Amino acid sequence: MPAAPTRNFTFICGQDDFLVGRMGRERFEELSGATPDEFSREVVSGFAANVDEVGAAVNRFREAVLTLPMFGGRRVVWLKDVNFLADTVTGRAETTAGLVGDLQEVLQSVDPAETAVLITAAPVDRRRSFAKWCERNADFVLAGGGEDSDALADVVGDEARAAGVGFGPGARELLLARTGANTRLLVEEVHKLAAHADGAVIDEASVALLTPNAAQGDFFETADAFFSGDLQWTLEALRRHFFVGGDARPVLAALQNRNRILVQLRALADAGDATVGPRGVGGLAEAAATYGASYGDAVTGTFIGGALLPSLLKQDPRYFYKGSGSRRSRILYALANSVICKGDNGHWQANYSGILGGLAAGGISNLYYPAKDRNEVGLPFENMLIRIGATAADNLLQEFLLRKLTPHVPKHDPAIP
Repeated sequence: MPAAPTRNFTFICGQDDFLVGRMGRERFEELSGATPDEFSREVVSGFAANVDEVGAAVNRFREAVLTLPMFGGRRVVWLKDVNFLADTVTGRAETTAGLVGDLQEVLQSVDPAETAVLITAAPVDRRRSFAKWCERNADFVLAGGGEDSDALADVVGDEARAAGVGFGPGARELLLARTGANTRLLVEEVHKLAAHADGAVIDEASVALLTPNAAQGDFFETADAFFSGDLQWTLEALRRHFFVGGDARPVLAALQNRNRILVQLRALADAGDATVGPRGVGGLAEAAATYGASYGDAVTGTFIGGALLPSLLKQDPRYFYKGSGSRRSRILYALANSVICKGDNGHWQANYSGILGGLAAGGISNLYYPAKDRNEVGLPFENMLIRIGATAADNLLQEFLLRKLTPHVPKHDPAIP
């Protein structure tokens, strides 16, 4: 049986930089074991933000490979954290393609008996010719991970087995839901749970107790399960994310972004700027100008009325929870706080920041609104009134709803900012 061909170099890649980097460190230590001379080991950074940095990285690598060891023997060179092989602007650049060709020529000239070369890259577009060439000619290793749920589940399983523990029913699924696609956090959480399990089984209750909710996928999983028509998955997601400790804030945070999109879509549909039908959403291109203008209103209004003017006028635009008195007095208090606020001196005063911020945003919006929607006199006042109404609605929400959903937030005297 013929011997396996000698590979000139080792190429470790994948979509998850944490797993690729960890595997690269292990392989580098392995290759360096027979090279006790630290001057014969060299690490070259392959991270590049533009094509000029790609050229610099390739040149440094070439020099490292061609450098002779100071005391003889074999050299070990690690081209680390390569990111210009991805499907990015830098990775697709014609100049980068030429430099990757130069890198390939350097690798072809490597004598593995004299120089051990290791390359770690994440992410990598494996459709490119260089990646395919590496698969054929290198000691090629593909690290798992990334955002694919099956790959993440494999990572969790491998880490648990290495730690000598297993997962009980629902525990692994809850861990993935709480950590999201953050592989580094996922690995650390498995190690923590394994230490707590003390060589036994990691159960769902331990995950719920010890693993923080760092992902915003809680509600998304529930919604995805519901719309898939899978009843069992839906019930499991509801139980996992709504009835396993914690409070409502993570769910509200995850729900907020999706609801904002749905509200905006409904507003566009009601205004006739978009259509919703069996084939999806139509007319968004035509609505882009109006939508972009509305977004500009929100950004400029928030920046001017919520940050710039409060600093200049020494005002505090926050809403201070009342929580006592009759319902009528609390409603009036919430509505009044849309036009009054606390000053840095502790006294109530007119909310000049919010009012002037709305006017300023309206005036600026005349610069970018579509011509048919411009109203040089009325638009600033319209924006100001909309801002005041939105603030009043938000205050009512904070006064009567959010406190019930976040009961453990410390109470503050409304008279004290």
